[in-house]
Amino acid sequence: MEENLYEQRADINKLNDAVINIRNEISKVIVGQHKMVDLLLIALLCDGHVLIEGVPGVAKTLTAKLLAKIIDTSFSRIQFTPDLMPSDVLGTSVFNPKEAEFEFKRGPVFSNIILIDEINRAPAKTQSALFEVMEERQVTIDGTTHFMDFPFLVIATQNPIEQEGTYRLPEAQLDRFLFKIIINYPTVEEEINILLNQQSVPQNTLLESVRKIISPSQVTEYRNITNEVIIDPNLVEFIAKIVNETRNNSSLYLGASPRASLAILRSAKANAAMMGRDFVKPEDIIEMAKPVIRHRIILTPEKEMEGITADELINEIISKIEVPR
Repeated sequence: MEENLYEQRADINKLNDAVINIRNEISKVIVGQHKMVDLLLIALLCDGHVLIEGVPGVAKTLTAKLLAKIIDTSFSRIQFTPDLMPSDVLGTSVFNPKEAEFEFKRGPVFSNIILIDEINRAPAKTQSALFEVMEERQVTIDGTTHFMDFPFLVIATQNPIEQEGTYRLPEAQLDRFLFKIIINYPTVEEEINILLNQQSVPQNTLLESVRKIISPSQVTEYRNITNEVIIDPNLVEFIAKIVNETRNNSSLYLGASPRASLAILRSAKANAAMMGRDFVKPEDIIEMAKPVIRHRIILTPEKEMEGITADELINEIISKIEVPR
């Protein structure tokens, strides 16, 4: 029994070392944004997608490119616009006169890490094209199913300020994102470091210095390690109580679905593994609750008028529930 525990601990340490190396490589180019980087890594371990909300210029695109380079996978960037069609994202069948038959030309979504810039710029018709591929990792066109390569991670961005000419993401679409990450401006100290880095070494040179850390096969290995992280039944109950309270809270018009409970469970395990632990703590659950739930709930109009945010309400819900120890 002791030998098995030691082997599991060694596996956890291997994953933890890889995470530290990835953080170090990203920090060569990105100053700050540690929380965003960690949540992206957790999403990768949980096979989930990420919605990032932040103003332009806070390194959303750059971080996605770095992640693809460090994991040694392909990267694709899709700029969503009001005139973008589903075929521009998924691909289309094109007639080949030599073969006298139609052949499928893959769209930019056929990649490993896909950055969808300003996802709320495209209308509902184009947004709905992502439903199947995000949930089932496949695309069905003309009756033929095309499967995505592993790993498959969608990172979508949206601007919280500029709402003119945008289309609100439906709840079914939002529910397919594991996390919603909110990025703020860097601190004064971080901005000084950004300026010093950029004036001494060009960004392209910094990007070229970033090395590959893990392969897709190692991602699979680390996901298996994450699944083996232990969680106490009392902590599972704690997750269920948090999510259930969102459905019975008078300040909420819409609560979180069971998909949110599963997301908190998986992400708490991944967070524990990244911290070098083979067991989940209550702190892991509390830390994952906000990025998992904040986009899955809708406040009542009265609370929105009062200026209450989703994060404040989640904090209030957690504070009312007894934390298992």
